[in-house]
Amino acid sequence: MDTSSGAGTPPVPERLTAFVSGRVQGVGFRWWTRSQALELGLSGRAVNKTDGRVEVVAEGPAQRLEELLERLREEPSAHGRPGRVTAVVEHRTAARGESGFTTR
Repeated sequence: MDTSSGAGTPPVPERLTAFVSGRVQGVGFRWWTRSQALELGLSGRAVNKTDGRVEVVAEGPAQRLEELLERLREEPSAHGRPGRVTAVVEHRTAARGESGFTTR
């Protein structure tokens, strides 16, 4: 998807929804995700699901969303990610205007 809107204009924000599987609950994973997202200038949330996954919703420039995905998936983690990730399933849509980053 081309997120450029012309020379000199900022990229159009996108929305990433990623379901992260593995040992990702009860290990500080949501707080780590929040820290990484804020470092990358992203907005959104990280939420525990009843099936043991963590749902990560992030909005921002496509390049920054890709960096977050790389950090979620990298093995071994070069960014101190807690727990163990076995799968990340992602979906992209248009941004909806998230602000801040929560860990509900």
